[in-house]
Amino acid sequence: MLKELFVPALIFAGIGILSGILLTVFSKLFHVETDERLEKITECLPGANCGGCGYAGCSDYANAIIINGEETNLCLSAGEKNVSEINKIMSRTSSSTSSAKKVAFIRCQGDLSKSEELFEFRGKATCKSSNRFYSGSKRCPFGCLGMGDCKAVCPHDAITICDGLARINPDKCVGCGLCVNECPNNLIIIKDKKEVINIACNCDLTGKETRENCKSGCIGCRLCERNCPKNAITIQNNIAVIDYEKCVSCGICISNCPSKTIVDIRKSKKINA
Repeated sequence: MLKELFVPALIFAGIGILSGILLTVFSKLFHVETDERLEKITECLPGANCGGCGYAGCSDYANAIIINGEETNLCLSAGEKNVSEINKIMSRTSSSTSSAKKVAFIRCQGDLSKSEELFEFRGKATCKSSNRFYSGSKRCPFGCLGMGDCKAVCPHDAITICDGLARINPDKCVGCGLCVNECPNNLIIIKDKKEVINIACNCDLTGKETRENCKSGCIGCRLCERNCPKNAITIQNNIAVIDYEKCVSCGICISNCPSKTIVDIRKSKKINA
């Protein structure tokens, strides 16, 4: 009886020992040296894996810095201190420690008080799903659908949904761009943070048609164009367009806009907080 139990146990023990030896041998044979800088650089990055740098994630970007000699300032979330630390790890003396600050902007002001719902959408509560039915439930077919597809992918909690309209907090947004591809109406753009005056409309219908769809849409009245002291605004395809090479952010266009379509992102922080 003991023999019948002892022999199988001995066999299993032998198999276990042999497996351990083989694993040790294979681990030595196929061991891949890891550059210690990879872990250090990855620790300097935010870990959001947002893809704003153009790479699949923070580790992938760190690897590109080491292997491909990629620029160290592509992560918009890292900040100057962390970029400087990465430069030290890589023994670089680059004086450019950060990229130009970017921010996402939603070209729409049409909340439910300005662009009413035509019907109640009862399908999957996403902008993309809603957009497949008559271009969404709102009267304006070009506006924000307000179901939060952009908010769901934002790694920095920079987007809120208020009264059927997505709003971006410029203090939290780093311009990673993840939200851009989520909007079925292509309302979100990435721009320089210093470009504070913006046209919050994407509707290229005539002024009369726009007014019928949304109270805050650009009607192409040209008041902003005529009153801009720097000739920085023109009307193109029924929408005001700002030339930021000329714009000095004086805000005169905002006070002259009858639809309140032109906004200053510096004054929208409290609304978007």
